[in-house]
Amino acid sequence: MRLYAQDALLGMLAPIWQATIAAFLVVVTVIAAHKLFMRGPSRMSRGILMAGSALVGVLVVGFLVSIV
Repeated sequence: MRLYAQDALLGMLAPIWQATIAAFLVVVTVIAAHKLFMRGPSRMSRGILMAGSALVGVLVVGFLVSIV
């Protein structure tokens, strides 16, 4: 198997992209949490349920993609 320069470049860029995506996810999560807190406690339980469901969905998709 031959290694090419572009494979090495993509290998070095992968952690940078992962960190960038993680940073954007943190920002979006903080903004969403702020909006949720501003709506009050009546909508908190539904919001937490939706956020938890979305998190589980993302984890399942990520797990399935890593298997394939």
